[in-house]
Amino acid sequence: MKNREIAISVNDLHVYYRDMKRFSLKKGGLKDKGSGKIFKAVKGVTFEVPKGQILGICGKNGSGKSTLLRAISGIFSPDKGSINLHGNSISLLSIGVGFQKQLTGYENIYLSGMLLGYNKAQIDEKVDEIIEFSELGEFIYRPVRSYSSGMYSKLAFSITAILETDIMLIDEVLSVGDVHFKEKSYNKMKELISDSNRTVVIVSHSTNTIVDLCDKVIWLHEGLIKDEGDPAKIMAKYEEFMRENA
Repeated sequence: MKNREIAISVNDLHVYYRDMKRFSLKKGGLKDKGSGKIFKAVKGVTFEVPKGQILGICGKNGSGKSTLLRAISGIFSPDKGSINLHGNSISLLSIGVGFQKQLTGYENIYLSGMLLGYNKAQIDEKVDEIIEFSELGEFIYRPVRSYSSGMYSKLAFSITAILETDIMLIDEVLSVGDVHFKEKSYNKMKELISDSNRTVVIVSHSTNTIVDLCDKVIWLHEGLIKDEGDPAKIMAKYEEFMRENA
């Protein structure tokens, strides 16, 4: 059997944060680089995602899921290890990431599109479709800082869904918004990932989402891979673990 082309390679990935709660600019200034406790969010994670695979990532809050996704997207730099996207274009769909809040939704469509590698003419061809799908109406011309989390989610999803990339990273966004838009975005996501050339990584607490959409799941726990494999089997183990440790 011919080996599948790899879209994402993550090798011995470590991502650390510094807790700055006790840091004082007045007392320490910029010289005190050693201040703050180091928090190791991701602690040596290694995996590969073949092209066209839909990978789910589960784990309790604080397990490193969102940090891992942000590292893959390029928002966070690894403290150790490497990430290789093998030349693929990538987009991150996550609440609170990617928009300039002083700009309007309309302006953010163009900004986001250009960051994804589209030129103005290409975005011009898609902008009406994005606005229609978002259902924001006249709010599209208002600053994003005035948006509710649901409106923010609608715009973020619409941009990512219409301006398609080779790799899509999705962080819990399918769970935000009104019932109608949840169903609409869920159906659109199923349509997008039906393309055998598109690679998708979904972070979610929803067993139904992961079992329904994903080919494989990785269970993260305290920054490490605790288990991985078939979505139904892994999610059953994960749910049992969460019940026992509630």
